[in-house]
Amino acid sequence: MIDESTYAETMERTVVPALLQCREEGWFDPSAAERSAGLEPLPGLMDTGGRSGQLHYVCYDAGKFDAIREAGATATFRGAIVISHGFTEFAEKYDELVWYFLLAGYSVCVLEHRGHGKSSRDVDNHCMVWIDDWKRYVADLAGFAQTIGQRYAAGMPINLFCHSMGGGIGAAVLEQYPSLFDKAVLSAPMIAPATGMPLPLTRILVGAICGLGFGKKRVFGQSDFTPEFSMQGNEGASEARERWYFKLRCEHPEYQTYCASFEWVRQALKLSRAILSPAACAEVEAPVLLFQSGRDIWVLNKPQNRFIQLIKDGGDEATLVRFNESRHEIFSMPNAVYKPYLEKILSFYDDPMIASASY
Repeated sequence: MIDESTYAETMERTVVPALLQCREEGWFDPSAAERSAGLEPLPGLMDTGGRSGQLHYVCYDAGKFDAIREAGATATFRGAIVISHGFTEFAEKYDELVWYFLLAGYSVCVLEHRGHGKSSRDVDNHCMVWIDDWKRYVADLAGFAQTIGQRYAAGMPINLFCHSMGGGIGAAVLEQYPSLFDKAVLSAPMIAPATGMPLPLTRILVGAICGLGFGKKRVFGQSDFTPEFSMQGNEGASEARERWYFKLRCEHPEYQTYCASFEWVRQALKLSRAILSPAACAEVEAPVLLFQSGRDIWVLNKPQNRFIQLIKDGGDEATLVRFNESRHEIFSMPNAVYKPYLEKILSFYDDPMIASASY
């Protein structure tokens, strides 16, 4: 594990230079995948340094990484891991985790979801996230994995790692494209968002607001990004990691997504309802390992429990591991939490018997 006392120095001098030597940056055209899902592609409004209507991705080749001969690398190719990031996140936030996956022998592919990072956006406020239909997220991730992800897997297993919003998207992909991934890790997934009020009431309120034409307005109480670092709300997390993420946000305007639109909330609730359909959960084929954060304030834990139970009820393999003292982002916690978390992830991916035995 990276020593937290020298975290920024290690990232700058070792991790980032190594990643640059095996990194491919590109653009995924989601139009074919979206049309297959019955959606008309969106043109995109904002220029984030990318291409209108297209989605930005970053991939890392395990073979090129092994050629660097970094200490601790296995030099054994194990396949590919597709990362589905969380709300307001971006590809580079996962550099440390990508580093560990590469050391373990996996190529890694990170798609920046629509409205995030350099990917196409559809609202004027670059700090705000909007989506017209949750199914677009799902079609985009599946299309990306079926093309770019499979290319990097090169005939070996293709696995999924997803966090928060990306976990909700990933869960729906597992249900709708059951043979796409070999294994899936869902880290504090947004099976249902925490809204501060009962979800049925939130559905009524947000539906009414969107119905009045305010779907592209910022949710009450949220704000745009400001360059003032604070650990408020992240007490107990690794300050070194949080400062690193914040530095990236400050240096890149396209990473400053920070708040939700009312339509995004409405679609998140629709996604939740779809995920928790017993019939949909019964379609899951890939073994699932779900990590739950005991101190989570962004997503609800009980719907995660229900999701795992519904998969089991459908006859498929699913395991829940709870970190009682962890905040929402387990990969942002100190090494005492991050290390066992990472070990469980890699053991799950690496175990050839996992599809037929309990974790």
